[in-house]
Amino acid sequence: MTIHKEGYTSIALTVLVIFILNAFTHYYASDKQWLLWAVYIFSFALFIIVLQFFRHPKRVTSLNDQQVICPADGKVVVIEETVETEYFKDKRLQVSIFMSPVNVHVNRNPVSGVVQYFKYHPGKYLVAWDPKSSTDNERTTVVVENKLGVQVLFRQIAGALARRIVWYVKEGDEVKQGEQFGFIKFGSRVDVFLPVGTPVNVNLGEVVKGGITVLATFK
Repeated sequence: MTIHKEGYTSIALTVLVIFILNAFTHYYASDKQWLLWAVYIFSFALFIIVLQFFRHPKRVTSLNDQQVICPADGKVVVIEETVETEYFKDKRLQVSIFMSPVNVHVNRNPVSGVVQYFKYHPGKYLVAWDPKSSTDNERTTVVVENKLGVQVLFRQIAGALARRIVWYVKEGDEVKQGEQFGFIKFGSRVDVFLPVGTPVNVNLGEVVKGGITVLATFK
């Protein structure tokens, strides 16, 4: 288990805040033991929460061009046919994974292939489970075509707490299944759009692991 590079600044700022808070409490309330212990406990809890959020566990993905691997840790909240209006502009099968603040927030490529399309969209910060978040929130859209000629669209979506989306891919890049393509800070959602009729291997409400769980299998 390592700490993701996106967490270095946040962790450093957290340590600074904890140091200032504890120094202030010691200076002005050193005689109030209950307050000192309350600040100690709060400081420890805050540090652990921030630290665990940026954890980066090692995942070994079994590469398979017939499979779509889950791009994020979390819970499956949507499995439905819908019209994808940005790139395909036709009906697709949407599978969405909601990431709570306690989940690992590394985003991983669901398929290997070449990035055919990438776009960043500024936007709102509606709660990630709101249906309008897919089209109104800050988000990125990535389309990868695999060796079978199948194009898979996946979208990072910011939530009410997530205020920064990070991505590491661009059009023309060759990406590998299971490797990280981005990171979203503090709660979010990832949508995957597949050809209609693609057999899905997960169920609504199922807890999944990025880079490990097989989301769907191409016929």
